[in-house]
Amino acid sequence: MSPWEAVGVFAAGIGAGTINTVVGSGTLITFPVLLAVGLPPVTANVSNTLGLVPGSVSGVLGYREELRGQRSRLIRLGSASLTGGLLGAILLMVLPAGAFKAIVPVLIGIALLMVVLQPRLAKYLATHRSTPVTAEGGVALLIGVFGTGVYGGYFGAAQGVLLLGLMGLLLDDELQRINATKNVLALLVNGVAAVFFLFVAHIDWTAALLIAAGSVIGGQLGSRIGRRLPPTALRALIVAVGIAAMVKLLL
Repeated sequence: MSPWEAVGVFAAGIGAGTINTVVGSGTLITFPVLLAVGLPPVTANVSNTLGLVPGSVSGVLGYREELRGQRSRLIRLGSASLTGGLLGAILLMVLPAGAFKAIVPVLIGIALLMVVLQPRLAKYLATHRSTPVTAEGGVALLIGVFGTGVYGGYFGAAQGVLLLGLMGLLLDDELQRINATKNVLALLVNGVAAVFFLFVAHIDWTAALLIAAGSVIGGQLGSRIGRRLPPTALRALIVAVGIAAMVKLLL
């Protein structure tokens, strides 16, 4: 990796840490950059997952005030995230690399669609919610969080968007408290997957450490000023790099 490539990976880590703390989809920033500097797709995904863990910790600490009083919820939903994340990581290692290259463009496309449609979906759900909401979300939320964990352990782009959508629909709570919960659940998914990858996968440590350093800074930025970023510009950036990743994988 050249010095300029290293700077690019570090900057991508800052952007991903910021975006992940605010809403999710940071992998759509870092993953294309890792592909661009020459990492194979699976190695890029594994190194990215490991690198984003410190940023997730940083974001959780930034939202610690909003986490007060949520212990029982975090234990309940966190168990689903942990088991789902581990299963997703196992699937990444068990399925052939060719399957990953074939599946990920589709996953990126779905993630981009969710990023683009998120404002409309949130508005629709707010005015057409027919499912009773509770403080804990019921079995439906537990199953949804588990499924999101499987997705996050396998690839992870936009798992934050999925979690916010699920909890916004099924939980009766303030958005900032829900976002704080989302950050913890995403941390658990990335964390359990990263620990698993340490023992079974090839990791590009240069890339992982650069992303880790950048994402720690981004996590603090996201928790302090990230919510002031223009949503349209943020979504446009995510879509642009996501399309670049799809083109890179397909070609």
